[in-house]
Amino acid sequence: MLVELVVENLAVVEQVRVRFHAGLNLLTGETGSGKSIVVDALGLLFGGRASAEMIRSGTAKARVSAIFEVGCELAPLVAAGIECEDGELIIEREILASGKSRAFVGSRPVTASLLRELAPYLGDIHGQHEQQNLASPDAQRDMLDTFATGGEGLLDDVAKLFREWRRVGAELVDLDRTEQEKLRLADLWSFQRKEIEAVGPKPGEDDALEAERKIQKNVAKLEESATAAYALLYEDQASVTAQLSVAIRRIEDLARIDESFSSMVESMKPASIAIDDASHTLRDYLGKLEADPQRLEVIESRMAGMEKLKRKYGATIGEILTFFETVCKQLNAIETAGERRAELDKERDRLQAAFKIAAAKLTTLRKETGKKLAKKVEAELATLAMQQSVFEVRVSPSAEWSSHGADAVEFLISANVGEEPRPLDKVASGGELSRVALSLKTCTMRTGSSKKAARTLVFDEVDAGIGGGAADAVGRKLKKLAGVEQVLCVTHLAQVASYADYHYFVDKRSERGRTFTTIEELDRTRRTQEIGRMLSGELLTPEALKHAEQMMAKAGS
Repeated sequence: MLVELVVENLAVVEQVRVRFHAGLNLLTGETGSGKSIVVDALGLLFGGRASAEMIRSGTAKARVSAIFEVGCELAPLVAAGIECEDGELIIEREILASGKSRAFVGSRPVTASLLRELAPYLGDIHGQHEQQNLASPDAQRDMLDTFATGGEGLLDDVAKLFREWRRVGAELVDLDRTEQEKLRLADLWSFQRKEIEAVGPKPGEDDALEAERKIQKNVAKLEESATAAYALLYEDQASVTAQLSVAIRRIEDLARIDESFSSMVESMKPASIAIDDASHTLRDYLGKLEADPQRLEVIESRMAGMEKLKRKYGATIGEILTFFETVCKQLNAIETAGERRAELDKERDRLQAAFKIAAAKLTTLRKETGKKLAKKVEAELATLAMQQSVFEVRVSPSAEWSSHGADAVEFLISANVGEEPRPLDKVASGGELSRVALSLKTCTMRTGSSKKAARTLVFDEVDAGIGGGAADAVGRKLKKLAGVEQVLCVTHLAQVASYADYHYFVDKRSERGRTFTTIEELDRTRRTQEIGRMLSGELLTPEALKHAEQMMAKAGS
């Protein structure tokens, strides 16, 4: 449920803060006063398209924020790791002068796509544009599926089978399209595979060979340095080992007289051991060190072979081996293409048969649900002064399969006795279409008690094109809906406004060469005056005020 809405620098609004309530919230005002600003602002918070043209002239950015009451953990929030505090969720949207926008949920930056995922949990906007969308076969199918009970799993199965069937079909097409091209490349791939196999490089081998080559090229220098070091450490009469041994014996003599030198002897013994180890290592190294011109030639030849591969197939041995694996897979794919095609044909046939079965079950469910929806819509229309209307849901085979099944869904209506039901887009009266839209909205929304938090249903001039008794019926219907969900409605009709639980007046005025729009919640007296104005026009008469009082009393508001 929408608790508070803040709008800054959006269109003609400089800054507006409005508190909304549970029940029926009505917005009225003169034509062009900016009543639809609330609808536009909520549209942005629900992930609608943002444009720099929405920003108030002379300002750098527009900002919309709202506080919603949410009574349960919402799946998109859980997936995004966002928590709401004390059952309240703050959503913000900023539009920059560049046309880019930023969105925040719970003070965390999010994408507009997340706002669109959240929107169905928070509310629904129904305006004149959505009435035009009622003629869309996809929108009609979705409304029918929303009304259906127990079909969620079947819809998921149909969508999954369709996606798999399309994927297999696309793979078959790709297999046939690329087979000739791959056959042309087969000789090249075969040559490349053999060339790499002939060298047979191993991971890290080039680094090891480079180290070994460096040693082979410098055997004489290595031997000279190692021999000198060995002599200094061990072999010469004046070697480090000999000198250290003498020093240790002298200190031992000192320790026999002065025990304070005992610790020094112990500290020098590790140095003696380390020098002995280093001497033995040098001796063993000299024993193995040997110039081998043939081995150097082998190393040079192998490294030249790997360098050639690097120039053609990758800068490193790892890249060469990755290229080699790719070539092998491509050649294997050619060799097994026939087997793969047979497997895909079999899988496509299986998925096609399974899709037909699931789609047939969905068709049956839609036809049964369509009859129920038609009866319910007719009952709703009867309460909106369209007692003679006939509503029909037609489910027929679609020209093509889709993830929604194999059905074409079409809503038809006859508003007059003796008239054949016609598609909604052929309905001439805008008022009739408004009432059909409201009836469908009523039928396809949840009703009755629910543990879920109330959503916010927004109706933007859903009463356009109607008046008299029909307008009064629309007001009653909105009042009924407001008993289940929070309802926000923009209206021009006094009959509808009289049913408001909370009434807001939208006013536009000019000051200092700028236009400002304000939204004010009206008390009982101001409500009566506003409804009277809607009845009588610019001149508010006592008769209009009295009529307004009577209308409000009749509406129970």
